[in-house]
Amino acid sequence: MFLAQEIIRKKRDGFSLSEEEIRFFINAVRDNTVSEGQIAALAMAIYFRDMTMKERIALTLAVRDSGTVLDWKKLNLPGPIVDKHSTGGVGDVTSLILGPMVAACGGYVPMISGRGLGHTGGTLDKLESILGFDIFPDEQRFRDIIRDVGVAIIGQTSSLAPADKRFYATRDITATVDSIPLITASILGKKLAEGLDALVMDVKVGSGAFMPTYEQSEQLAESIVAVANGAGCKTTALLTDMNQVLASSAGNALEVREAVQFLTGEYRNSRLFEVTMALSAEMLVSGKLAEDRDTAYRKLQAVLDNGQAAEIFGRMVAAQKGPVDFIENYDRYLPTASFSRPVFAEKRAIENNIKEQRIVTEMDTRALGMAVVALGGGRRKATDPINYSVGLSDIIALGSEVNADTPLMVIHANNEDDWHAAAEAVRASLVFQQAYTSAAQSDAGMKVATQMVYRHIGG
Repeated sequence: MFLAQEIIRKKRDGFSLSEEEIRFFINAVRDNTVSEGQIAALAMAIYFRDMTMKERIALTLAVRDSGTVLDWKKLNLPGPIVDKHSTGGVGDVTSLILGPMVAACGGYVPMISGRGLGHTGGTLDKLESILGFDIFPDEQRFRDIIRDVGVAIIGQTSSLAPADKRFYATRDITATVDSIPLITASILGKKLAEGLDALVMDVKVGSGAFMPTYEQSEQLAESIVAVANGAGCKTTALLTDMNQVLASSAGNALEVREAVQFLTGEYRNSRLFEVTMALSAEMLVSGKLAEDRDTAYRKLQAVLDNGQAAEIFGRMVAAQKGPVDFIENYDRYLPTASFSRPVFAEKRAIENNIKEQRIVTEMDTRALGMAVVALGGGRRKATDPINYSVGLSDIIALGSEVNADTPLMVIHANNEDDWHAAAEAVRASLVFQQAYTSAAQSDAGMKVATQMVYRHIGG
């Protein structure tokens, strides 16, 4: 029998905790037999004293095992159980696209997703913008959809990693969220409860990323890969760019619209295409559905070209109580903002010369995410309602040439006052510099602006 205070003392003094001690404490978190103060004390001790790899694996497995761990063996599925997790970004609609793509290639994707957090958009919020879409099917229905369709995207149920919910709530109010061992256990505890054969992590880097520096993003990715593999789940990670909005839109219904357009081939943003294909290829290789990335890319392109990926997305929407003809008539089922208008650069932003071309060289992606929140497209607190129709679309890319007559993006708002407030935020989020004077400078600038995948970790 262990004492919570002695476990806290041991970690406070810099010693490693045993697997048994960690499991005891996490079960006590789940069972409400340790106080919020004790959870905060252990979190702070871990924040300052760190954890060994053995401790991180033990913590992750304890969080996973604090509730139900899904088992897919009885379904006798002919393919691997695979998933992707992102650390969050702005305009990151990859989950809605790659799930159907991987399912069309023979994978099974039981994606348990979250709501928006801070400046980042939430996959569940996006899906709830679809008329009737059910993000909380019961467990049997969830299994049936995975078996019949190949992909389902749902919210976390109370039975999956319940200890994490209480632990995270305490970390959130005690300044211990940004601890790499605790972030690792929180992410993987929930993901590994899905019963996965393989996982791919998308760890964001840049002005819209959760981790503030490249080095910290890299440390988090390496921790997640090492811990997940140590816990028995084949895992790799990509470090991807979040120095600009990933898609051409940011906002719930707007991103769903773009996801459908991507899957059908109506419109594909090049940045979104690069990241989605890279993550999907990792999923196929890790799940042994492709022998290498080149083969994976060919398979993924084929299911986009022949319409299978779009068809599976439509079947998933219908299976989760959305419209049966959503792919064909998506505009009919997605809400539209009441005041939509493009925003242009102010003359002073390009040095009062409306004829001289300027280049968009920097984007404060976090600020654009917060502009969507301010429009009503996200939450400042958990109980806030969401306006699914608002957001940004036709977002200009880094490296683009502009003058005062060039639209920077379209703002979709409730009213004109909200539009003007968002327009100020949009203009303030962008940095313009003089246009490149040579082809060599232009090529170099565009290469930097369009690099989306920085590093592959694991595998």
